[in-house]
Amino acid sequence: MSPAPAGSIAGRIAGTVRADIRELAAYPVAHAEGCIKLDAMECPYELPETVREDIARAVRDTPLNRYPAADLSALRQAVKSAFGVPEAADVLFGNGSDELIHLVVQACCNPGDAVLSPWPSFVYFDMAARFDHARFIGVPLTQDLELDLPAMLAAIREHQPKVVFLAVPNNPTGGLWPDEAIAAIIAAAPGLVVLDEAYQPFAGSTWMPRVLDAPNVVVMRTVSKIGLAGLRFGYLAGHPAWIAEFDKVRPPYNLDVLTQATLSAVLRHKAVLDEQAARLRADREPLAAALARLPGVRVFPSAGNFVLVRFSGKLDGNAVHLALKTRKILIRNFSNAHPLLANCLRISVGAPAENAALLSALQEILSA
Repeated sequence: MSPAPAGSIAGRIAGTVRADIRELAAYPVAHAEGCIKLDAMECPYELPETVREDIARAVRDTPLNRYPAADLSALRQAVKSAFGVPEAADVLFGNGSDELIHLVVQACCNPGDAVLSPWPSFVYFDMAARFDHARFIGVPLTQDLELDLPAMLAAIREHQPKVVFLAVPNNPTGGLWPDEAIAAIIAAAPGLVVLDEAYQPFAGSTWMPRVLDAPNVVVMRTVSKIGLAGLRFGYLAGHPAWIAEFDKVRPPYNLDVLTQATLSAVLRHKAVLDEQAARLRADREPLAAALARLPGVRVFPSAGNFVLVRFSGKLDGNAVHLALKTRKILIRNFSNAHPLLANCLRISVGAPAENAALLSALQEILSA
C-alpha cells in the first residue's frame, strides 16, 4: 500500500491541529556530539564511581514488569530532608519542572485566564500557558534586565492572573529578584505564585523555609542543574491543600521506577551534588570577569550557573554564536528571542578546561 499523498496529509493537519500550535516551532535541542557543551546549564561533572555503583545496584534490583508503586512516602521524605522542605509542607513529583508547570496551569486556569511572569524569563511559562489555553502576560524587565516591580504590580491589578511565575534566579538573565519585591508580588497576586528555584543551589538564597507563610505560594525545583539533567525529575513544594489539587491532574505513574531508584540512590550522596554546585559557584565570577575584559562585551550579574553576555563590537551576537559553533563550542543564542536580549548569548559555567577553551576562542574571534 502506497503512502498517503503529502498534500492530503497537510490538509488533514490544517483542519485538525490548532492554528497556534502549527505556527510554533518545537523546543530546540542542539546536536552536541564532540562539542564543548555550554548551552543548557547542565553540570559538567559526572558522578563519582562510588555513586554510579550505588545507582547500578539500585537499578539492577528494580522490577520493570510492574507499574510504579502508589506509595511514594519514603521518596517524599528523602526529598524533603535532602532539600530543606518544611516538614508541614507536601511535595508533588514531576517529569522535570516542565510537567509541573503544565499541571499548575491545567489545575488553575480556564481558557483565557491570565498567566503572568516577568519577561524575558523561562520560555516554558509562555509555552505551557498557550498549550493549556491560558493567556500569557509577559511583563518586560527594565533595560538593564532587572525586575520592574511597579509594572508587575500594575499588570497584576489589570489582568488578575490565576498564576504568577517568578524564576528566582531568572533564566536567561541570571538576575535574582529582591525578597521585598517577591513579597510585594505575593501580597498583590489574587491567585497562586510559583517561585521557580531551578537555580537555587547557585544563588545562596531560597524562599523554601517561608513556603507556608503565605496562602498562595509554592516553590518549584529541579535536579537538572546539579548533575542529574538526564534524570528528568522536578518537585513542587507547598501547603498540602495546594499539592492535593495539583495531584488530581498529574498523569498516573508519571515518575517511572528507574527514576525513583536512581534518585533514591543519589540522595544518599547529596554531599557530592552540593560540592559540584559549590565548584560551579566558585568558577562563575572568574568566568564572568574574564568575559567582561573582552572588547565590546557586557556581562550581566548572575546568580545562576550561567552568565548572560551582550556583544556590541564589530561582531553581533549571531556572528559570535556561529563562530563558536564552527569551533564546536555550543552556547545559547538569545539575540533574536526578545528585543531586550538583542545580541545576547547565554553561557553555562563549565569545567575549568571548558571555560578556558571558550575564552580562548572568544579572544580569537573578537580580535580577528
